[in-house]
Parts: sequence; structure tokens; C-alpha cells
Amino acid sequence: MGNAMPWYKRVERWFEAAMAAASYTFISRWGALERGYRRPYARLALRLKFAFYPLLAVAALGWLAWDWHHDRNLAAAENAIFDTVIGLRPAEPRPSGKVVVVEIDDCSIEFYRSLGLGGWPWSRQRHADLLDALDRAGVDTVGYDIQFIERAQADPAGDLVLEAMAEGGEGRFVFGSARVPASFARTGNTTPVSEVPNAFALAAHPATPGPGLVLLLPYGEAMQRHSALLDVDRSGDGVLRDIRLRQAFGDWALPSLALLVASRASGQPAASFPASVRVDWRKHSRLPYASAADLIEGRPVCSRGKPPPLTGAAVLVGYTASGLNDAKPTPVNPATPGVEVHAEAVEALLADSSIWMPPAGFKYLLAALLVVFSCFVFWRGEPSWDMDAVFFASNLALLGAAFVGLSLYGVFFDIFAALAFVSLVFGLCRSYAATQRGRAVGNDDYRPQFDPALDRWLAMVRLRFVPEDEGTGRRESRRRIREYRRRLRGWLYRGPRAVAIEGIVEYKHFLYESLMDITVLMWGGPDRDSVEATARRELQALCEHLAGHDDVLSSDGSVRVASLVSEAVARDEPIAKTRARVCSVLGQLLASSDEQALSAGHAFLPGESHGEALEAGRPAAGKD
Repeated sequence: MGNAMPWYKRVERWFEAAMAAASYTFISRWGALERGYRRPYARLALRLKFAFYPLLAVAALGWLAWDWHHDRNLAAAENAIFDTVIGLRPAEPRPSGKVVVVEIDDCSIEFYRSLGLGGWPWSRQRHADLLDALDRAGVDTVGYDIQFIERAQADPAGDLVLEAMAEGGEGRFVFGSARVPASFARTGNTTPVSEVPNAFALAAHPATPGPGLVLLLPYGEAMQRHSALLDVDRSGDGVLRDIRLRQAFGDWALPSLALLVASRASGQPAASFPASVRVDWRKHSRLPYASAADLIEGRPVCSRGKPPPLTGAAVLVGYTASGLNDAKPTPVNPATPGVEVHAEAVEALLADSSIWMPPAGFKYLLAALLVVFSCFVFWRGEPSWDMDAVFFASNLALLGAAFVGLSLYGVFFDIFAALAFVSLVFGLCRSYAATQRGRAVGNDDYRPQFDPALDRWLAMVRLRFVPEDEGTGRRESRRRIREYRRRLRGWLYRGPRAVAIEGIVEYKHFLYESLMDITVLMWGGPDRDSVEATARRELQALCEHLAGHDDVLSSDGSVRVASLVSEAVARDEPIAKTRARVCSVLGQLLASSDEQALSAGHAFLPGESHGEALEAGRPAAGKD
């Protein structure tokens, strides 16, 4: 009993044995699944070779061209990314103080209802009182985000006072109008666009009178003379990101409320502003607000603090009270008050704080260039593990620049969707290159493993690149070896029967610098003659391949070869002894000092099973 194993040790052993069995079963089944699709993929790669990369580039460029002329899905995806980035940025622009929002809020409405003066809608007299209070506060310009289409039957005196305020403001007070859909146009109810108040020409010699429009204008003549459109457009997903500042009709345009307010406040003609503006939407540092009741009463009624400075400000008046349904979804708030939308547009124009974006085609051009570059470097046979690091670092730098530009400088490079598309293309290139390499190095997922029944004989060669000038610097020596390995990789990926041990040690191992120029190739076959014939034929092809690239870059050195041919499997030999024999042959090859040049053209000489030297030469013809 004293030597009995404790129960928890038995449980531990049972658990370890069960995990080992489960892991083996899972990996075996998973490996079979991977072989099921990777080997057909490898056979496809053998047929396409390096033509896959230009074909992929053509297909990707074709899709970009098609998308540009149709739905522009790349641009639509960019809008959603813009919303995310602007919500995550660590810094927002501070309001300039040039624009103030005066809100008719719940408190203002309830205040006058509690006095028995009625709720909503307000009388025209009260609106006139608000304009008078703003005028006495010294505001520069007022934009009224409320329509006064019909006269108030219950307040005719208030109509006259409000019209008188519009007349006395001499253009400083701008009122809202709206355009009626063209389907309502009838003979006699349209107005030529050139005759609409505040219309401006888009051409040097505009055609007159221009298209006829049906508009809902304010009731008073002075209010009509100083009116502008309240219409806004949303993106395809319903979110308001860009604010249209004018609507064009032929050679003429009608200004929006925000555009006319900014034009009057700045003294610049409406035609000098852009057609639309993307607001630098802010979530935490909103524009200053003032309550309408506070201004009318001249004392704090709805707010405890002081109202924001109004002297010289451009003011937008509108209602924010709940239930009045004037909320619009923006990137930072699904229910932004409509008056704040107009105010943000005025702020963007007066403070020059709008978001600058490159032309619409920039993202497509960038995607096209990166697609071509990615396919080109893989077509050249550059090492994919280096490309992974370069691609990740460059994408990270571009994304960081776009994020910093939007956060600090109001510049948004809408490249996120473009980089996502390029990443898809890069991933396809990377997958194809992995298939090429997997077959070249004998990965079981891409080609059958060593079979003792079929590969009874093995031919092995050790390739070593020797720079022509032994005294060359480390940088130049590494460049030459890198170019040689790229050419060798290009030959291996084209599908010879040779199986490569591409690196004796792992990439960036501390011995990698010393062994990076060594590659082992091996061939298997049923007998010595067939193995030698295959090795001789493919080594000759390798020599021609390396020499054929001499017009691109001088090889600057020679390839030295040591070779061995051996019977790998004896009859009725256990697998353990076969493994020991193969390891012994590989060790002899790596330790061999008998090297010759690749281009000599001699193959394996008859003799012992081990130690035949395969004569060699340089990859460039005529360099021996």
C-alpha cells in the first residue's frame, strides 16, 4: 500500500493520456481536411505558376473600375469607418465662438404656457420679440430654422411686426424656405430659378430665366427677399455627414440657410463657397447654446448660468423641444437637433473648420497602386515573411496618419476601406505564395511525403552562394545573397520535382547570418539511375534559370555544389533505421568540403553510394 500511486496522480496521468489521444486524433483529422483542399490548390499553382499574380491584379483593378462607375461600395464603406473614427478620436475641435445656437426648448415652451400665454406654436409676436432681443444683444446675423409659410389668422399684428423686423434687419435676418418636389409643378405655379430670391449664377453667362421651381416661401415680401432653403440631404445609409450648401438648377443655384447666413456674416459672395461641406462633428465640445426664453425675458429663466457672448456672433434659431420631430442622425448623435446641423455648417464655413478630404477617386487610385505593388513583389518572388512585416507596418502607418489627421488637423484620408480591399488582395497573394512554398519544401499538405516504398534512393545537393569578391562589405554581400535566393526561390516555385530545405535554421535565428546562403535540394526515386537523371536534368534547368536573369542583375558570384547519392531504404529495413540512414546522409552532405561549380555540367559520377561530387558553375553564363 505504501508504494500505491495517489489518486490525484492517477487522475493526472489519465487526463494527460486522454488529451494526448484527443490531440493526435484531432490533428490527424484536421491534417486530412487541409490536404483535401491544399493539394488541389497546389496542382492549380503548378499550372498557373507566377501568372496568378498578374491575373489577380487585373481582376482587382477591373473590380475597382466597375465599382467606380456603379455603386461605389468602397466609398460607402468609408462612411461607416468615418463614423467610427470620429467617435473614437481623443481630441475634438473647440467651438470658435462665432456661432451660437438659440434653442426653443421644452423649458421655453413650458415657461410661456405656465403664464397662460400659450404653448407651441408660438405667436409671430413672440418670434419678433426674440429677433428684437438678439438685435439688441449685437448679433451679426440670424438664421431662422423655422418656416413661416402662411399668415397667422389669430395674430395678424404679430405677422406685421415680424415682417417689419425682417425689413429693418436689411438682410441680417435669414428665414427658411423649402422646395416642393417637381411632380407638384403645374402651369402658373412655378417661378424661374433666376427670379428666386438670393439665387446666384454658376456660369459666367447663365441661361435665363432657367428652370421653373415650386417653392414654399415665407409670407412676407421682406422675409422672402432674405430666405434660403432648409433642405438637407443624407447619405445612402440615412446618416447626415456632408451638408449641401446649394442646390443647382441649370446655370443657377439656390443657397441653403447655412450658406446664406455664412455669406452675410463673412461678407463673401455665396458663389465663393463650396457646393457642400463635411462638418467636423463634435460629441463632447458642442456649440454654445442659449435658451430662447432667457433672451426674450432678459434674465435666466431656463438656464442657471450666463448666456454665451452674442456680440458679433452668427446665431441659428430653431426648436429642440421633444416631440417636434426635427432631429437628424449624424455620426456622433442619432438625434442631432436640426438647428444644430445648420449651425455646425455655418461654424465650418466661418471658422474654416470643415473636414478636408481628398478627391473621391483618391481611395480608388491608392487601392489600385497598392494592388499592383503587392502583386508585383509577389510575382518577383520576394520572401513573403518580409512582405508580411512591410505590409503590416505600412498599413499601420497609413491608418495612424489618417487617425491623427482627423483628430488634430481636420483632415480625413478616407483610405480605410481601400486598405481593407488591398488586404484582401494581399491575403490572396500570401495564400498562393504559401502554397508555392509549401510544395517546394515538401510540406505534406501540398505534396506526398517521403515514401520508403517508392523513394528507395535519394540524391542530395548542397547549394552555397559564394560572392565573387570575398572582400565585399556586409551590406553588399547580403544584397547579393538575397538576390540569389530570390532567383532560386523563383525556380523552386515553378514546380520542379526537387524538394528544398530552404533554411538550415529558422529565419532570424542567431546562426541565420552564417547559414543563410545554404540550401539543400533532394530527389527521391526507385533506383539510382532515375534519381540521377532527374537531378541532372533539374540542376541543368536551375543553372539556365539563374543565368537567364543575368541581364536583370549581375549574379556577382558563383554557386558551389556538394552532392551525395545514396540508397535511402534497404530491403526489409525498419523505419527507424531508414530515418537514421537519411539523417546520416544529410549530415555527410552538410559536412562535405568537396564543392564544385554548378555550370560545369557534370552529373553524379558512378561510384560509391555516398560522396559523388556534382560539378557546378555560376548562375551567370560565362562567369566561371
